[in-house]
Amino acid sequence: MVVMSKERALIEVRLAGLSQGAYEFDFACSAGDFGDTALTEAGFSKDISVKVVVDRTDNEMSVTLTTVAKADLSCDLCLAPITMELHGSYRIYYSYEQAAEQNEDRDEEEYRLIDSNALSIDLTEDARETLLLSVPMKVTCTDNPDCQVFIQEGQNESDGDATPPDSSWQESLEKLKNKYR
Repeated sequence: MVVMSKERALIEVRLAGLSQGAYEFDFACSAGDFGDTALTEAGFSKDISVKVVVDRTDNEMSVTLTTVAKADLSCDLCLAPITMELHGSYRIYYSYEQAAEQNEDRDEEEYRLIDSNALSIDLTEDARETLLLSVPMKVTCTDNPDCQVFIQEGQNESDGDATPPDSSWQESLEKLKNKYR
C-alpha cells in the first residue's frame, strides 16, 4: 500500500466553500507523478486524465472518479506491443460524522466518514487504484496482421489454401483449434 503525504496530493478536491450541488474538477498528470512503480509496471507511461464529479448534499457527498490513460501493453498471444486507451470509473460515498449515526442501516454501499469541517479530500490513492483496475486481464491484438496465433474467423474461411504452420507448436495449436470448433 502506498501512503501519500498530504503535501504531495496530486488529485485533491477542495471542499471549503462548496455549497450543495454538483461540481466537476479535471486533473492532468503523468504516471511518474504518482511515485508508484506499480503504475509504470502496468504500462502507464503517458499522460493521465482524471475527472472528478462531486455531488454534495446536507449530510453526505458522492464523488465519482473517471480516469482515461494510454497504456503500453503486449498481446498475451503473440507478445506484439499494443497501446490501448483505458477508461476507469469509481464512486465513493462520504457521510459526515454527525449524520453517520442516522445512516447506520446503509450496509449495501461503501461509505466513508468525513469530518464536516474538512477542507479537502485527497483522491490520489483512489485514482491510482482506479487506473490499476482499468487494465484488462487479457490483452489481445485483433487487428494485427503479424499475430500468427490469432486468425479471425472470416479471414480463415476466405483463405481456401492456408499456409502451413512454421513450427510444431503452431501445428499443434492449429489441431487443437480445429478439434474444438
